[in-house]
Amino acid sequence: MRVQVAIIGSGPSGLLLGQLLGNAGIETVILDRSSKAHILSRVRAGVLEEGTVGLMEKAGVGRRMRAEGLPHDGFSLAFDGRDHRIDLFDLTGGKRVMVYGQTELTRDLIEQREADSRLTIYEAANVTPHDFDGAAPFVTYEKDGLTHRIDCDFIAGCDGFHGASRKAVPETAIRTFEKVYPFGWLGILAEVPPVSEELIYANHPRGFALCSMRSQTRSRYYIQAALDEKIEAWSDTRFWDELRRRLPAHHAEAMVTGPSFEKSIAPLRSFVAEPMRFGRLFLVGDAAHIVPPTGAKGLNLAASDVHYLFSGLMEHYQDRSNAGIDAYSARALARVWKAVRFSWWMTTMLHRFPEASDFDQKIQEAELDYLTHSCAAETVLAENYVGLPY
Repeated sequence: MRVQVAIIGSGPSGLLLGQLLGNAGIETVILDRSSKAHILSRVRAGVLEEGTVGLMEKAGVGRRMRAEGLPHDGFSLAFDGRDHRIDLFDLTGGKRVMVYGQTELTRDLIEQREADSRLTIYEAANVTPHDFDGAAPFVTYEKDGLTHRIDCDFIAGCDGFHGASRKAVPETAIRTFEKVYPFGWLGILAEVPPVSEELIYANHPRGFALCSMRSQTRSRYYIQAALDEKIEAWSDTRFWDELRRRLPAHHAEAMVTGPSFEKSIAPLRSFVAEPMRFGRLFLVGDAAHIVPPTGAKGLNLAASDVHYLFSGLMEHYQDRSNAGIDAYSARALARVWKAVRFSWWMTTMLHRFPEASDFDQKIQEAELDYLTHSCAAETVLAENYVGLPY
């Protein structure tokens, strides 16, 4: 088989890139080691920047998102027992975010790809990129006991942090940067109405908490937890009690509780790999960078990578120019590092660190107080939260 672009990974970045390229007449195949059912069962992020919303619409898959997604003009910072609303719309001159679950976004992209009769190969074992440092790259994979080969012009590695794409790059050709945080997020999904119409980010002496949602009837809640916590130790009752302790009283009293249908603990880390291009192989999304979810940037950074790579590939095929693909890594990383900084800042401002001194705690409190009394500081927060321009 031969295609123009082989895409490894059928998460949002691989699917979105494939849809944009396919709409432009560029032939792709998507390979994934997982099953379609598993991909659609994964629970992930749900806050979309305006740029991500725009890319979905550009790809022709924005109809259900616009109909069912929840536009948000702001969110609340809760600390010292009170709320302070960050008015995103006012502070950014009319920009907002969209709450729409990554699972639903993925479903929209998969269904459109199938409707367009574009090939995705699921449960492909040992997917491996080859010869991407030359003029004739190819990808091999195993399925049904046979080894298959796909020749291509370019390879897009959209296969996540643990995928094969970054691992295929020689260690001497790549540099990585990492910060591991000393806590994780214990999260649940429950079929209950959200406690607030907008997200609540809470800083509390017992630790961080986040009240989010996927719809008007499905809520996503998180609390900061130690890395050695066990899911089995957290009954629904214990979780709800702890969450309410970390919220202002009026939110705790208004909260509707119920049985959870998903519960997990996720560690927090910041990770960046440089560069993001190796000959004819491009790293996209989590294959190149991970951020803490505090700033709602993971999925959105993957989308911005797709924007830069799609633009570069379009220049290559339509204009016979390599300027865009040559600039891909530098353009993507400039935006990545700004998002990494923002996510780190939000994480350090809102979480309680186990090693923090009394001085550190006073600095955190002063940061929150300054932020909520300075229009300039609020504007910086709002501009980053809705998403920096591409």
